[in-house]
Amino acid sequence: MVRVAESEKITINMNVVDLGKVDLLVDQGFYSNRTDFIRTAIRRQLETHAEEVKEIVTRKSYVVGVVRYGRKELEELRDASTMLDVKVAGLLVIADDVNAELVEQTLASVQVKGVLKANVEVKSAIQKL
Repeated sequence: MVRVAESEKITINMNVVDLGKVDLLVDQGFYSNRTDFIRTAIRRQLETHAEEVKEIVTRKSYVVGVVRYGRKELEELRDASTMLDVKVAGLLVIADDVNAELVEQTLASVQVKGVLKANVEVKSAIQKL
């Protein structure tokens, strides 16, 4: 079973004045900490652009969420001479028992807006698609 982190760490740079304003809001109890402020701001922006995201996902045929491919699924695709165009907004997990050759035989293209979890060999193969 693959364990999936509930969140991913990101790093941002802010100018010192904006950071000071965030700290003032935290000190006054509007937010519990800087991270709470940033998460709230991101969620609000995603809500503001929800229709645009929905339209892009539909128009470009993205799957939103977590998608996992294991050796068995990819071998079945290979045996059926089927190639996939994979588009994920979220998390794409390629199981550790999948090798680069199998990826090359079954995935025509891979686009991930979010996180790709795979072994180094598979990540390298995906970058070449």
